[in-house]
Amino acid sequence: MPPLPIDDFEARLPDLISLTQQFVEHESPTTAKDQIDGLGRHIAAAMKERGAQLTHFEESRAGDHWMGLWGEGDDQILLLTHMDTVHPLGSLESMPWVMSENRLYGPGVLDMKVSIAMAITVLEALSTRGLLDKRAALLCTSDEETGSHASKNLIEELAAESALVLCLEPALPEGALKTWRKGILNFRLEVHGAAAHAGSDIGSGVNAILEMAHQVQVISRLGDDDEGTTVNVGVINGGTRSNVVPEHCRARIDVRAMNHHEGERIREAMDSLVPKLEGARLEIRGGWNRPPMERDALMVETFQHAQEIGHQIGLEISEGGTGGGSDANFVARLGVPVLDGLGALGRGAHTSDEQVEIPTLPERCALLAALISSW
Repeated sequence: MPPLPIDDFEARLPDLISLTQQFVEHESPTTAKDQIDGLGRHIAAAMKERGAQLTHFEESRAGDHWMGLWGEGDDQILLLTHMDTVHPLGSLESMPWVMSENRLYGPGVLDMKVSIAMAITVLEALSTRGLLDKRAALLCTSDEETGSHASKNLIEELAAESALVLCLEPALPEGALKTWRKGILNFRLEVHGAAAHAGSDIGSGVNAILEMAHQVQVISRLGDDDEGTTVNVGVINGGTRSNVVPEHCRARIDVRAMNHHEGERIREAMDSLVPKLEGARLEIRGGWNRPPMERDALMVETFQHAQEIGHQIGLEISEGGTGGGSDANFVARLGVPVLDGLGALGRGAHTSDEQVEIPTLPERCALLAALISSW
């Protein structure tokens, strides 16, 4: 089918921006279920108003998920978005919605409320123009920013039923798609020592903070620059008072790995840690959060096909990768074609300067529409 031209989405830009504003001004940090559920109902109403059939996935410990379905047919294309943001409630006071100098500002505007508005705009356009000869499902989940623990199984189930999965995370600079992402492992290390008076009885104590200092050195050396493996001890807390030998110390560790083998090497090393101080005990929890999205033969083939489709509407599509994870990581390991980074261009995701470049939105929508209609 012929793709929709960029001009078509120039005309739809005011509605797209209006939708984005509505979504941004409804704050939705991952941990605020009531807020996310309110936004979810609002997004669901917007999808239904634009021709979608709705499915509601209720959750007890996280925000609910919603899916809008457009079109019919044996094949399905799945679009992945998430409604939650990293910004706490009240962020709108210090970083309100602003449209200025061809940019949109506000909490979660880039990651990824504009993506939800883009997807709805594109699917409505394709449906009303009769350009959907397949099912197109838009999934809006509630917990991507904290690991997708409540949505992972749903994502994998829907992806396994799909011929193609399109993840609308923000684009790389210059609009490049993401053809690889590192896998993520998270660990919690707790050191158990023995408390004692630091002045009169220090010899009978086992200093948990000192033991942790030894372990941090061991853990930090597990990284491998040549393999692209990073290890970050990001949080440590322990002790009660300076005159008490600390009995407990805790640490949280973030690991990023380009491939499964490297991640397993780190996991095995973490499980094999041994105390350095006599009387100390280690308790280690954790492992894989997201598998790596590797640039394998299927990924290369999928990207090259997307490049060809992009050429049809006059867009040159490049590729790259990132150490950050997304829900596309879950899809890649299933052997289902997936493309990531199909969201907007901008900068400052997860910061107070989060912003979207307005002039690029029509061409990003045209690319998304072309991928759906021409695949």
